[in-house]
Amino acid sequence: MPPPAFSSSPSLLCFLFLVSLLLFSLVSSSSDSPIAIPLSASNPSSPDPYRNLRNLVSASLIRARHLRNPKTTTPNSTTPLFAHSYGAYSISLSFGTPPQTLPLIMDTGSDLVWFPCTRRYVCRNCSFSTSIPSFIPKSSSSSKVLGCLNPKCGWIHGSNVQSRCRDCQPTSPNCTQICPPYLVFYGSGITGGIMLSETLDLPGKGVPDFIVGCSVVSTGQPAGIAGFGRGPPSLPSQLGLKKFSYCLLSRRYDDTTESSSLVLDGESDSGRKTAGLTYTPFVQNPKVAGKHAFSVYYYLGLRHIAVGGNHVKIPYKYLFPRSDGDGDGGTIIDSGTTFTYVRAEIFDLVTAEFERQVQSKREYEVERITGLRPCFNISRLKTPSLPSLTLKFKGGAKMELPLANYVAFLGSDEVVCLTIVTDGVAGKDFSGGPAIILGNFQQQNFYVEYDLRNERLGFRQQPCK
Repeated sequence: MPPPAFSSSPSLLCFLFLVSLLLFSLVSSSSDSPIAIPLSASNPSSPDPYRNLRNLVSASLIRARHLRNPKTTTPNSTTPLFAHSYGAYSISLSFGTPPQTLPLIMDTGSDLVWFPCTRRYVCRNCSFSTSIPSFIPKSSSSSKVLGCLNPKCGWIHGSNVQSRCRDCQPTSPNCTQICPPYLVFYGSGITGGIMLSETLDLPGKGVPDFIVGCSVVSTGQPAGIAGFGRGPPSLPSQLGLKKFSYCLLSRRYDDTTESSSLVLDGESDSGRKTAGLTYTPFVQNPKVAGKHAFSVYYYLGLRHIAVGGNHVKIPYKYLFPRSDGDGDGGTIIDSGTTFTYVRAEIFDLVTAEFERQVQSKREYEVERITGLRPCFNISRLKTPSLPSLTLKFKGGAKMELPLANYVAFLGSDEVVCLTIVTDGVAGKDFSGGPAIILGNFQQQNFYVEYDLRNERLGFRQQPCK
């Protein structure tokens, strides 16, 4: 997700006014081995599996449109990773002195780390199954509001932010003006607040002066977000990580206490590959005026998609991002998207081959209810068999998806639907941006390593629990 954006529309001005009112509640004021943090997968938002799928389809498409058309303006550790029925995975991080622990969604498609903040935190359209805890700055002796002249303020607002510090002289050591409030757009909503300098408390290691967003107002956000993208304010960038890796639990563990691990590695200085992983190099990010968010994503060189062993002929222009123009094309990997998104031109080619091989009756009513397509009734097949789905990347890496990673079974397993989405379900399409977004549903039970030092992605299939 992109850096904060500011707008002059009446609704956003009202939103910012509310943010400014709530800011008065704020204060004014080590080990080098890898760290593992639990990574989790909330009771389902609806007992109806059809409605749940519809919600996830809609959320995936809204997220895809946001990633393709973002609104923008000018130490080592392991932590548990949990899965959730609203389609994301969360970790718990501790900030402050003494530490306050909060759940944050792990998001490789954005670069800001922020949490719900103050006792007056307001979240609109946040009808989630769990309450949203808030960070209390007044309870932390290490909490400081980021100053307007602090160079790190430019991480959020751009290098010219100091021109907005009207009450400060560039050489003044006593400037009291704070870094301007931020307003961040996500596919599912927005969040706004001010930046803090805080202590991040990792297992066996404290990280002082960590820059984090203190959000006082949000819409549609189930929790705070830990941005793992390429930008300066992201968690990997601030910790100076050489690599990080995760293993995403099966969706059947949604909203349980089961977790896998997110590993933060800040000491791997060699070019050695991890045993058992196949690697593909990251592709250079497109540079597009007004689309800074494109520089935050992790682009991959997807070369082929094979259905049942047959290569689907995808035009080359969709497979690699264009730097001249609107950054159209290419593939990104995103932990914050649920179902993989593919542009309509690619989707039609893939699903046509899938349908040709399944040769079973389409269930158009199920497609209408869930938003997934194609869906097939396989109850009359003597030996139901579905074609394999394989993603082939630059460098020879192949991701052979297990059946559970690309289909959903419904109606006592009589109906099966492909869990890849495209435009036409939740509103208008946008030109430009990634043509394919590899979501977390397709990454279930894969160990995935982001080797930042060597600019490559490694993966292998394995049980994550």
